[in-house]
Amino acid sequence: MTPDVTTAAAGTASLVQSVDWVAIAPPLIAAAVALVVLLADLFLPPARKPLLGWITIAGLVAALAALVPLRTGSRSTFCLTANPDACSYTVDQFAFVIQALVLGGALLTALLSVKDTEEKLPAGEFWFLLLSSAAGAALLPAARDLATLIVALEVASLPAFALVGLKRGDRLSSEAALKFFLSSVTATAVMLLGVSFVYAATGTLHLTELATKLADVPGQLGTVAETGVVLTLVGFAFKTAAAPFHFWVPDTYVGAPLPVAAYLSVVGKAVGFSGLILVTVVAFPAYADVWGPALAVLAALTMTIGNAAAVRQSAARAHSAVRLLAWSSVGQAGYLLVPIAAAAYSGDDKVGATVAYALMYAVVNLGAFAVAALVARGKPLNRLTDYRGLYAERPLAALALAFFLLCLAGLPPGIIGLFAKVTVFSAAVDAGLGWLAVVMAVNVVVALYYYLRWTAILFRSPETGDEPSRTAGDASDPAETAETAGPAARPVRSRVPAPLAVAIALTATAGIVLSGLPQLALHFASVTLF
Repeated sequence: MTPDVTTAAAGTASLVQSVDWVAIAPPLIAAAVALVVLLADLFLPPARKPLLGWITIAGLVAALAALVPLRTGSRSTFCLTANPDACSYTVDQFAFVIQALVLGGALLTALLSVKDTEEKLPAGEFWFLLLSSAAGAALLPAARDLATLIVALEVASLPAFALVGLKRGDRLSSEAALKFFLSSVTATAVMLLGVSFVYAATGTLHLTELATKLADVPGQLGTVAETGVVLTLVGFAFKTAAAPFHFWVPDTYVGAPLPVAAYLSVVGKAVGFSGLILVTVVAFPAYADVWGPALAVLAALTMTIGNAAAVRQSAARAHSAVRLLAWSSVGQAGYLLVPIAAAAYSGDDKVGATVAYALMYAVVNLGAFAVAALVARGKPLNRLTDYRGLYAERPLAALALAFFLLCLAGLPPGIIGLFAKVTVFSAAVDAGLGWLAVVMAVNVVVALYYYLRWTAILFRSPETGDEPSRTAGDASDPAETAETAGPAARPVRSRVPAPLAVAIALTATAGIVLSGLPQLALHFASVTLF
């Protein structure tokens, strides 16, 4: 072999990358199971379609199990041959925690959805879209270049549009899907413009290289780089539902199937915030003086608008329970932004408070949506007034919902909610953002009103003449009883679908464990995740 040929062969070999299949296993399993569900849907007869839901649940459990080998250390793959430290995919502690959160959230969403896919929603399309979105959501926290980050974000978002509009013939569902689609496409366009500016100024897309090159941008490209950073942040502000880019949230949650609304409130939010953390703390630390104050203002504005709108919800309005959860999620997004803003002033260790708060929020918010899905089976309008007397009808569900609401409010026995709020508050104080801590304290007090109002409704006596808690077809359920109490008939109680009961039990158990051992979640607030 001639020297030239030998040199060419060696150069070609150096470009061949080894793939760490263990590191990429969680999103890969979710994507592979999505393809299996899509193909199985073509051949299964209608009577066997429920099997697709259990295949999905098994696939998400397998994806979660694939995280076990990744719980210690850091693993990277798809690295540059010229610079092995610049990788496109890295599973560190941050990626591990967020992947566990989004896959666990997708699993609970699947449990909430089993009965709906049997009764209302097209099973094959629903499970394929859910798994596809979960695969993108699991990929995003491990992405370490802007191209992979944007692709993962869109893989998580695009199926979600279809999930929101999957209630065929429902005007609210179609309208919600359109609003969600238009806002998300706008966010993506703005973000891509920002990314293109950043690339033009630095010549790289890898986050670790961006951190170095943005600190030494030539003077004539400084404006381009700063504009790119701002536009990228605006795009993520849409994705995280930060005010004033939150307008799509309430109508989208109301129009979407309830399990999909739960998915968006937790997994969708985790995707947006993990992407925001990566671009700010990892890629753009050189521009902390730009994004730090901007995120602090967005945090104050978001929590204030969200809580103010939640307080104004009328208890008798149709879908008022879901609307309250939607506005509550906007307010909670404001709290999640606080530690990220604080990281601009006192180091990236502050983002751990966002991760700790996100873990608490994911568990209790999914639990609240699970109980809302249970109530909606008998009272589809899902008004706050429909929860009156829930304790008399379903004491365990009422106690679980009361616990979830108290966690969100930060009151005992929801100890984990209290500790998480204190951690976020401390991050703001330590960073010298005293004014933001004051705004947060005021908003926490305001939020107590609507959380406690809903909690009180659960334990009030049912009004005479309340409509029976049942759905069409439930009358033949052998578990039904129709007891009478005095002159008025008590509501007929239908059997709780097993997957829905499991979802409520899992979230309640997780919330109780976290409240008893808050250090399990708050551990992430005291360590450096990158």
